[in-house]
Amino acid sequence: MTVPRKPLELLAPARNADFGIEAVIHGADAVYIGGPAFGARAGAGNDVADIARLADFAHRYHARVFVAVNTILRDDELEDARRVVRQVYEAGADALIVQDMGLLELDLPPIELHASTQTDIRSVAKARFLDQVGFSQIVLARELSLDQIRKIADATGCRLEFFVHGALCVSYSGQCYISHAHTGRSANRGECSQACRLPYDLADQEGRLVAQDKHLLSMKDNDQSANLRALVEAGVGSFKIEGRLKDLAYVKNITAHYRQLLDAILEETPGNRRASSGRSSFLFTPRPEKTFNRGATDYFVNGRHADIGAFETPSFAGSPIGRVLRRGPGWFEVESSEPLNNGDGLAYFEAGQELAGLRVNTAQKIGRVWRCTPNGMPEDLVPGTELYRNRDQAFERALEKKSAERRVAVRLHLAETAEGFALTLCDEDGVSATASLAHGKEAAQNPERALATLREHLLKLGNTMFAAEEVELALSAPWFLPAGAINALRREAVARLEAARLAAHVRAPRKAPAEPPAQYPEEALSYLGNVYNEKARAFYMRHGVRLIDAAYEANGEKGEVSLMITKHCLRYSFNLCPKEVKGIRPDPMTLMHGKDRLTLRFDCKKCEMHVVGRLRKSRPVMLVPAADR
Repeated sequence: MTVPRKPLELLAPARNADFGIEAVIHGADAVYIGGPAFGARAGAGNDVADIARLADFAHRYHARVFVAVNTILRDDELEDARRVVRQVYEAGADALIVQDMGLLELDLPPIELHASTQTDIRSVAKARFLDQVGFSQIVLARELSLDQIRKIADATGCRLEFFVHGALCVSYSGQCYISHAHTGRSANRGECSQACRLPYDLADQEGRLVAQDKHLLSMKDNDQSANLRALVEAGVGSFKIEGRLKDLAYVKNITAHYRQLLDAILEETPGNRRASSGRSSFLFTPRPEKTFNRGATDYFVNGRHADIGAFETPSFAGSPIGRVLRRGPGWFEVESSEPLNNGDGLAYFEAGQELAGLRVNTAQKIGRVWRCTPNGMPEDLVPGTELYRNRDQAFERALEKKSAERRVAVRLHLAETAEGFALTLCDEDGVSATASLAHGKEAAQNPERALATLREHLLKLGNTMFAAEEVELALSAPWFLPAGAINALRREAVARLEAARLAAHVRAPRKAPAEPPAQYPEEALSYLGNVYNEKARAFYMRHGVRLIDAAYEANGEKGEVSLMITKHCLRYSFNLCPKEVKGIRPDPMTLMHGKDRLTLRFDCKKCEMHVVGRLRKSRPVMLVPAADR
C-alpha cells in the first residue's frame, strides 16, 4: 500500500487581488484575503468580483484562496455575514477563516472551514475540539513550542497552520481588549488601535521606574526561517506569512524567500509534496531583511529566551550600514561596505532615542567612503551617528518590475489524424487537453529542417503558464506545416489545457462535525470566550458549556479585568523573574502611558503576564444604528 505524501502549503497574505496574484506567481500554494466585510483587518476588504478574479488565477495552479470572515459578530450582522459567505463561495473561494462560532449555526454553503488565529488555540483539548466540530485547518497560537505543536499534531487529524513570518501580536490572539477599552475600537472586530506599539514607562510596586519611554509591549517580528524543517517534523502543514496590510514588495520578497526554503526541504524529504502545481523562478534574490521588519525573533518555538522585544522602536530601522564620518553644508560622509543608491532611505536614533529618517538624493562613492546629499540635512546627524538603511532603492525598484515567473511542466505530443494533426498537452498533474488541425499532409522538401521547425514552434510557450518538459512527434513522415498553423494549434491546445485545469480544480467540502456533538473542554466561558451573539451562545451550549459570559465588547463597565494576556513577561525581560532570580517576588508592576495606568499581574505557574485595566472614561462612544437600538 502506498502511503500518500503529505502536502506542505505556503500561505501568503493578499491585501487585494493583484497582491494575491503576485503571491501565487512568487510561489504561494494558497493566499488569504479579506472579503467584502467582517475581516479582522478592517482596512483590507475586497469585493466579490476581485475574489473571483483571484480564484480564477490561483486555481489554474491548483493554489487555493481563503477568505477571512473572522471578526466576532453582533446578532444583527449574522444574516449579512451569511450572505457574504455565500457570495465568496460562489466567487470560487476554497475556504473560510472563522473566529465567531455563531457562523457554524447558520445555513452556510459547503465551504471548508478554517479556525482563525483569533480562536486562541494553545492546548491539545481546544485543538481537538475544533477538529471535531468541523474545522479542516486550524491556526495555532504563535506562542507554542515545537513540543506543544507536536502534541497537538498527534491528537488531531486536521491540518495545522502556523505563522512563520511577520508582525507579532504581543497578546494571545483574540485575548486583547486594550484597544476597545481605550478607544472603542475592538481588535476582535478588525479595528485594533495597536496600543502595543506605544511607548510606556514601567514602575515596580514601590513606584520606582524600571524603564522609561520604551515600547515595552512591542515585539520583534516573527522569523521561523531556521525552524521550518523542525516545524514540518512537528506536524505543521501550512506555513503562514503575516501581512494583509503590507505592501507588494513585502509580499513578493517574503513569499519568494519561504518558497525557496520549502522547496529545499521538499527535495530532501520524499514523504512530503508541494500543495499546488508549477515551479516559480525568480528574477531577484529574496532578502527578507530588506522589507519592513522590527528585527527578528523565533519567539517561543524553541522555548523562552531574552531579546524578543522591539523596545526601542516599533518602526523599521533597517540594517546597519556604517557611521557618519564627517558632515558639511548639505552633505555627510559614511564609510560603508554596502553600496548606497540615490533614493535610499536611511534611519538613525536621535539623542532622545527616537528613530528619525532621511532620504538620500545623491550617493557618490569616493574610495571607501560614500558622500550623500540628503533631502534636508538634519542638525542632529553628527559624526559618530550609526546609520541604518530601511529602504534599498535598487532592491525596491527590482521588485516594482516583473520579478518572478511560475510555470507548470507539460509534455507535448503531436500525432497524425485522418483529417490532419492533433496536439495533446499533458501536464505534471496528469490533466490533458487536445486540439486538432485539419490540414493536408504535404511532404517536406527539407525533412530535417521541417522537424526542427515543428519542435521550435511547439516549444514557444513563453507567454503561457506552461513550460515544455518533453516534445514527442508521432509522425509517419516529416510533414510540412506552416508556422502559422503550428502556432494556432499550440495556442488552442494551451487554452484548452488551462480550461481543463480550472475544471479539474476540486474545492474540498466542509468537514462533517462529529456526532454526537463534541464536548467543549470547559463548562464555563468568561468574556475571554468572545461570545457576542445568540448563535454563538447556542453553539457552545450545544457543546456542553453551561455558563457563558458575554464578550467584553457586549458589556458596559466590567471594572478591572485582564485587557491582555501574554506570554511576553516584562519581569523576565528586566531580569526580575522569580524563577530566574532567587528572592524576587512576582509583585504587580505598573505600565504608564500618559494618564493611562495598567497593572501588570504575573501568573508564574503558567508563565503569563496579565495587563489589567478598565474602560477609559473618555473613550469614544460607539453609536448603535437606530435600527438596532
